[in-house]
Amino acid sequence: MIPLHLLPELANYQDEPKQLATGSPGKVAQLRLGFRHRHGKTILHDLYRRAPLIVHRGIYFDEQMPQMPCVFIISNAGGILQGDRNTIDVTLEENTQAHLTTQSATKVQEMDANYASQIQNITLHAGSYLEYVPDPIIPHRHTRFVMQTSINIDPTATLFASEIIMGGRKHHGELFEFDLISSTFAARRPGGQELFTEKLIIDPQQQSLRQAGIMGNFDVFGSAILLTDKRNFEPIFEQAPCGFHPEEGWAAGTSRLPHDAGLILKVLSLESYVARQKIREFWTLVRRQMFGVDIMKQYSWH
Repeated sequence: MIPLHLLPELANYQDEPKQLATGSPGKVAQLRLGFRHRHGKTILHDLYRRAPLIVHRGIYFDEQMPQMPCVFIISNAGGILQGDRNTIDVTLEENTQAHLTTQSATKVQEMDANYASQIQNITLHAGSYLEYVPDPIIPHRHTRFVMQTSINIDPTATLFASEIIMGGRKHHGELFEFDLISSTFAARRPGGQELFTEKLIIDPQQQSLRQAGIMGNFDVFGSAILLTDKRNFEPIFEQAPCGFHPEEGWAAGTSRLPHDAGLILKVLSLESYVARQKIREFWTLVRRQMFGVDIMKQYSWH
């Protein structure tokens, strides 16, 4: 991918914060997570963490898939701040299964200089299966946040990854008052074959998001990507959520990705819990197709 400092959407945000400069201690967070199969289950065998990003050991609370560890990505910084540079590297060895999520919504704090970024590199070896389902991203006023996710996936592996971006702190009277959200998702095969690149740039200062064909009257944008074999994703495609239902507060559609790589679901909604529900419906179809089981129960605080 293009280095962050060369991205055209960041040209106006290269100034340094007056507080801690970019690269200062506590502003360059790193996680390295490696999963391996051992004694009939997957374990988190490789872990490196640099605050403010931390994780604890994998826990096995999903009764439908007891062999799969669930790992929570935690921040002890109270959110993402200007000048922060986060990097997350995830590797699943052959025939492993893992579920990644966050401990709560990711709050991207108000900024008056520079920007924040999160780079994610995910490698899936033969027969592996990863669910990456973080809680929503909440951009505060004048946020500038860039995400880049690079996937290296074996043809026999499966990835389910979702993302929900709020329009802002809606119940604080902030909607689309951030400066920039940029999110890129790119996938390739181990031999280097590029499968696709999906890039989303949201710049409310340049274009009104209330236009038809963008957000319209909706306040939340959600997406989910499924990378898997065509024999798996075609039955899911026929059942995936789709349609325009303003009376229920949502609209959704599912498309096939290039090179028979998988599917992508996009959802617009008035509230985050509606987008989450549509993504969970899609996720349930994935679990049933892959393993013949449902996803874990949604907790009351979600």
